[in-house]
Amino acid sequence: MIVMSIAGVDPSGGAGVYADLKTFQAIGVYGTGIVTALTAQNPYKFFSTLPINESYIEEQIDSVMESYDIEFIKTGMLYSPEIIKLVAKKVKEYDLKAVVDPVMVATSGGDLTKEGIADAFNEYLLPQAVLTTPNVSEAEKLTGFEIKTKDDAIKASKKIVCDSLITGGHLEGNNIININGNVSVEKQELIDTDNLHGTGCNLSSAIAAYLAKNNDLKTSILKSLDYVYDGIKNGNYGTLIARI
Repeated sequence: MIVMSIAGVDPSGGAGVYADLKTFQAIGVYGTGIVTALTAQNPYKFFSTLPINESYIEEQIDSVMESYDIEFIKTGMLYSPEIIKLVAKKVKEYDLKAVVDPVMVATSGGDLTKEGIADAFNEYLLPQAVLTTPNVSEAEKLTGFEIKTKDDAIKASKKIVCDSLITGGHLEGNNIININGNVSVEKQELIDTDNLHGTGCNLSSAIAAYLAKNNDLKTSILKSLDYVYDGIKNGNYGTLIARI
């Protein structure tokens, strides 16, 4: 089983493509990685972004797809509406099943995208996605709906244009799962720790990996929530240390 990450590079290894490849390997699938942007950051501070030209991103995708039979991908930092539009085109071209982490702001505080990113997600990529995994801030940007409570998040999930998992880190541990309009809440204990860098990246890549291993969507989400919880519990260096 071969999966693909399309995301940015975090040189500290806790997030982005490097983290995705670690998660793929931990879950037992072979991972490939398409780089959309370089960043200078660590788990505690964000410095800068250097985006990759769209034509080179496309060449990376095409070169990997020429050799490998890939069905499931995850997307992370896509940086600009133009890159989102390109990735959506490639998803359609290769009939890929995409888990979309709509990355907009780094855990360490940096803005990872250009203006208009939420509209581009809604117009181009999310209508083709099998799932999107926003945190509360990202869900607010995608829906234009303020989220203060669990009930707010449930309402917001119904405005997202594909199946969704609104993560519960800012919802007292309540993860809101909406699959085909059926909403469920998966409650997890919040862990008091600073080892949180890359949680969203690890979650979305785990879901893609479990889907590639023939789990259904709900099962893939639940297994991935457990995977990330364990990674936070055993974390170090400001980020997750996952164990399978």
